[in-house]
Amino acid sequence: MAENEAREALDITVKGVVQGVGFRPFVFRCAQKFHLTGWVLNALDGVTIHVEGTQNDLDCFAIALVQEAPEAANVKELELNEAPVEGFDEFEIRFSDDAEANETTLVSPDLATCDACVAELFDPENRRYHYPFINCTNCGPRFTIIDELPYDREHTSMKEFTMDEPCQTEYGDPMDRRFHAQPNACFNCGPRLGWIDVEGMLPNEVQQLSIDSLDWAFTSEDSDEFVDDCVKLLKAGKIVAVKGLGGYHLVCDALNAEALAALRERKHRYGKAFAVMAHSTEQARAYALISEAEETQLESSARPIVLLRKRSDVELPLDLAGDLPELGIMLPATPLQHLIARAFDGLLVMTSGNVHDDPIVIEEHEAFEQLAGIADAFLVNNRAIIERFDDSVVRVLEPAGVDPVVQVIRRARGLAPAPIKLPAQVHELGEESPELLAVGSELKNTFTITRCEEAFVSQHLGDMEHVASFDNWLETKDLYEKLFHLQPTKLACDLHPEYVLSKWARAQASERDLPLTEVQHHHAHVVAAMAENELEGPVCGIAFDGTGYGVDGAIWGGEVLLSNLTTFERFINVAYFPLPGGTQAIHHTDRCAYGVLWAFDLLEHPFAQAFFADQEQETELMTKMIEGGINTPFTSSMGRLFDAASALLGICNEPRYEGEGAILLEAEITKGFGTDAAAELKTLLAEAEKTTSSLAQEAVDPTAELDAVERYQFGLIKNTATEQSTAQDTSVLLLDPAPVFEALLDDLQAGVDKALIARRFHEAVVRAILTAAETVRALYDINIVTLSGGVFMNRYLTERALSDLQAAGFTIALNRELPPNDASVSYGQAVIGLHSNEGGQ
Repeated sequence: MAENEAREALDITVKGVVQGVGFRPFVFRCAQKFHLTGWVLNALDGVTIHVEGTQNDLDCFAIALVQEAPEAANVKELELNEAPVEGFDEFEIRFSDDAEANETTLVSPDLATCDACVAELFDPENRRYHYPFINCTNCGPRFTIIDELPYDREHTSMKEFTMDEPCQTEYGDPMDRRFHAQPNACFNCGPRLGWIDVEGMLPNEVQQLSIDSLDWAFTSEDSDEFVDDCVKLLKAGKIVAVKGLGGYHLVCDALNAEALAALRERKHRYGKAFAVMAHSTEQARAYALISEAEETQLESSARPIVLLRKRSDVELPLDLAGDLPELGIMLPATPLQHLIARAFDGLLVMTSGNVHDDPIVIEEHEAFEQLAGIADAFLVNNRAIIERFDDSVVRVLEPAGVDPVVQVIRRARGLAPAPIKLPAQVHELGEESPELLAVGSELKNTFTITRCEEAFVSQHLGDMEHVASFDNWLETKDLYEKLFHLQPTKLACDLHPEYVLSKWARAQASERDLPLTEVQHHHAHVVAAMAENELEGPVCGIAFDGTGYGVDGAIWGGEVLLSNLTTFERFINVAYFPLPGGTQAIHHTDRCAYGVLWAFDLLEHPFAQAFFADQEQETELMTKMIEGGINTPFTSSMGRLFDAASALLGICNEPRYEGEGAILLEAEITKGFGTDAAAELKTLLAEAEKTTSSLAQEAVDPTAELDAVERYQFGLIKNTATEQSTAQDTSVLLLDPAPVFEALLDDLQAGVDKALIARRFHEAVVRAILTAAETVRALYDINIVTLSGGVFMNRYLTERALSDLQAAGFTIALNRELPPNDASVSYGQAVIGLHSNEGGQ
């Protein structure tokens, strides 16, 4: 048989994150390996390949494209079509100047330094030995340095640096791993470090500094000296502002109590745990328990902060992470972090370089102005950051009887802006699917912009209560629209009448005559979890959080919705209780506790009487406010019930940051029972069912725990208001917290250990979740349960709920790529908005 008769051809389209990640050189090498000819080209919707060869070689090539793709690539779709053989003699990488080819290109998130570059970084024989900006096509900055597509050097902040001959040679060689690595550089031609020690200078003097005030590293020796100076200051207990990929970090010795106290005082960050950096997984193991799944996350190309269980045999400074059971640990994501971490050889605090809740600073003048009085020195560089990015945060849930689940807590560097697929119904619209901007929630904000089958969910943008955060939101939105060639023709926002972004969206809709969908907060939560799991509904959507504006004007937050992608019915909610003082009840949670006890007729309980005995004037005022309806909204918030319980237990009465009461209430369980509290409880209850006496002398009486299960039960009662309202206004059933809080007060009066009460409260909420799901299943034959909302960032609660729901035969859907908190709301808004007519919800 003649050679050309044995050859066949394929046209292949690869879609996903396949540009800027070394995919074309990878295709070139695969073609060489399997003796194929043809070409590869960046195209409109990914990468297009034409290959010719034997059938066996073509099959092997197609398999390799998926199974051996670069770690940074994300092959979402592979389309193969038979094609005529054109008789190419070799395989080549083609280049296109077609502007349209950039309109649907996906920009890779920033990638942690790869193993090959780390090896070169610490190889004295390598020309990039200790170069703080070493990178290749498999790693380095991406989204943080680009301001325009296509992803070419001239459209990034690397345009200021002209490659020298060795770098240019690497850049042009398809067999080199730096082929078309846009940030490619070395000591001779690339970015360099700058250094200034400002210890002893007054804050106003630091604020007057400019880049001309710094010493700059013009040689590798200078660069090493600056890193050494930085490490010396850190070992001396000082605080250094270090410029990273997406902004500045404030860095100090994580085991130095004085340095930690100084950082908290100067940054005005009280109570909230600091994240730390270890130079390796092995070093991290000295301070935390790390499972295989957690190790995978730690070492992934995203290099997130991973919330890990602290080791009980290691004592850490109280100012690091308090009494919390978890410690957030990350590994170095950049060459500079590798250099500092390895030279320091200990745990380093790595916290965002900002003040209060303002956006992380990215420019030198911002750093000098805002971090003056905080940092003792500045280690900067002259590569501009285009886009601000905080560090991503994840946790691995490991519930009994369920496979480990990665829970994203904050989606930022390394994860965003990778697109998230939209539900199948949107795909059916094809090119008719409008580009929609969903502006998101007020807290933990993200926005979402849709295009065809994909949703671009922004990185974490913070709380919109701050003017600087709103300004950054506008800048980030504009950049996304510019980069991805998006022109939204439809808007979606939260129902809340006073949210900054909802007001902005309403004004935009009016000025530009655009359709606007106003979406109920908790429906957005549920739909986000549905859409991420490709569910059409109906589902039993359980949304528990702190605050969300309801269609009846009340504050919702303990909701069980019968939901599909367009509408919902409010089936169950936590019975309403008042919040005297509104937001004051969130900041002073004794008020929250008072509202709960007032609503459920528990103020006469002996413990309640004693608790509020020294607050007579305050309680009289609160009673008048509640009864007079003065600044006292009513709420169904599960998050506020956690606050009330935490306040009554004396754990947290004045939260210093959002969610602190609930976080410390969960931590109380671990303080009393360790990290296996749930397993211990299961054993106790099993023993209690066998005997009523043999373990009665144990520290925790199993019989008492069996009794506590009966006492700590949310009631499930008919909502008598249903007949006068609509399915969205008013639920059919109410979760009644009265029995739980009565049991809690009884236990406090009896002197029961706080850790035990905290566990009993959590278990009561788990049982309420199971009861709600079982009730929906019995009445509507719905077996799918979604869990969403900030309350499900509670590890103990979520792991226990997952275990019990799984054991009861439910299909459970959690957020996958997005956090369960308000960061997922914009995605839910977008999905609902795409399915709605021009009117709102």
